[in-house]
Amino acid sequence: MTLPRTATTFAPPVMEARRWLQGVEFPPERPLINVSQAAPIDPPPEPLRQAIAETALALPSAHLYGPVLGLPELRAEVAAQFSAAYGGQIADSKVCITSGCNQAFCAAMMSLADEGDEVILPTPYYFNHKMWLDMMGVRTVALPSGQGLLPDPDLAQALITPQTRAIVLVTPNNPGGVEYPPELIAAFRDVARAAGIALIVDETYRDFHSQSGAPHDLFHDPDWSDTVIQLYSFSKAYRLTGHRVGALITSPERLSQVERFLDTVTICPNQLAQHAALWGMRNLGQWLSGERAEILDRRAAIEDGFPKLEEKGWKLLGVGAYFAYVQHPFRRSSAQLAQDLVKDAGILALPGTMFMPGDDPAGERQLRIAFANIDRGGITELFDRLAALAPRGVSS
Repeated sequence: MTLPRTATTFAPPVMEARRWLQGVEFPPERPLINVSQAAPIDPPPEPLRQAIAETALALPSAHLYGPVLGLPELRAEVAAQFSAAYGGQIADSKVCITSGCNQAFCAAMMSLADEGDEVILPTPYYFNHKMWLDMMGVRTVALPSGQGLLPDPDLAQALITPQTRAIVLVTPNNPGGVEYPPELIAAFRDVARAAGIALIVDETYRDFHSQSGAPHDLFHDPDWSDTVIQLYSFSKAYRLTGHRVGALITSPERLSQVERFLDTVTICPNQLAQHAALWGMRNLGQWLSGERAEILDRRAAIEDGFPKLEEKGWKLLGVGAYFAYVQHPFRRSSAQLAQDLVKDAGILALPGTMFMPGDDPAGERQLRIAFANIDRGGITELFDRLAALAPRGVSS
């Protein structure tokens, strides 16, 4: 019996992890520390919420179908701001708005690959990327990351076959947190271009990059759209996770393919969400700078406090944006350790096995810590609880 496409991949990891909380009580003196999901739990700032309310009340068109590729004003704003930020030329006609960045990835893949094709994902990978490829019948080719969780473009080149359709980079990385240097991103572009395949650059966490200035120079190339597909999310920048609004930047020719997919799935992006993103882009630059500074301070807190865990055998493999990616010192698999942490330490984190192929043992030693919703004090408490666990080598 042939399995339905949805049965060809694994269960949603975040939802699976939430089930570990069932029946567990957390005393007031040790509340749950939830570092499982990379999404801000606070609502958008009040001025943005007010703008959403006013749009809902005063703009009738916000409740109707809109253009499949998105609100023209928002497409133009993305084109203008990205052109300025990256020092390149991005036309409105090369931008579309999607219902979240996950949908942007799915749409890009639908325009690129067919059943039996291959796509290269550096590991550890973002699990939703792997899930969509599974459901498309596209083979994921794992590209193991090297020192500092940085993938090697030469190794990627060696993995390319006639069936390869794309290489996917997430920077700052989810789950690893690391920021890919501009020259590394450019090297992957050159590999992809030489092979006649696409380079997808997912910059969901771009607004929390530690370096000032453009994170890459791909848009300096006037022919960038023959190879590069850029993805973006408004969710993290403006706390619009529940509104589902993202962006895809590529050639007009590819967007004509993407439009067919989007029209079939959602018809158009959420209209209120698009107006919210547009208002945020035009009015919340200073506020977003403050959000970035806070996230960078939490990153510093991870780095400052990690020696406490190093003494216990832990290793910090990567940190940046919303994430710290760590190696634990225990004999048990991270899949079991992550479940044990709920009861033993009041911590909900995702195991590395959720970000790695099943045949890669490295995932059994790794955990992802998403620190978007814990401040310096919370990070200190998290590390205290982890440091208090059973010593190196103890089996569960």
